[in-house]
Amino acid sequence: MTVVFRKLCRGDMAAAASVHRTSFEERLPWLAQLHTPEEDRGYWRGHLFATCDIWGAERDGTLLGVIAFREDWVDQLYILPSVQGQGIGSRLLDIAKGAHPQLFLWTFQRNAAARRFYEARGFIKIEETDGAANEEKEPDVLCRWVRGD
Repeated sequence: MTVVFRKLCRGDMAAAASVHRTSFEERLPWLAQLHTPEEDRGYWRGHLFATCDIWGAERDGTLLGVIAFREDWVDQLYILPSVQGQGIGSRLLDIAKGAHPQLFLWTFQRNAAARRFYEARGFIKIEETDGAANEEKEPDVLCRWVRGD
């Protein structure tokens, strides 16, 4: 069963929001109820689709992972927990790396698995915050990747 990587269209945004929610609920349960599923769909269909390139990984018509990126930033990267560790996140991140010479992203300090994932792929921590400035009020980490580093 081959995984296909493709740029997503507006019609894919409900499925992208679902991948986001499923991953978020399992990996960050203390933050999962911040938004409703309807708000998630609106955010993906409205804000992210308008401002980012959004790519997905699918197998047999089922979306397994998504990345939303724009110049210098990875805004979202979520992989269904059931398929994590199969290289899908790395491949999606490589799409963004191929499009931009440097990328920044935020991740939560408590999300140790995500931090290890990004560090293993060349991102370095450049700042930690107490979370006062983010919507979740959760301490986070700003990371940066530069092509050729």
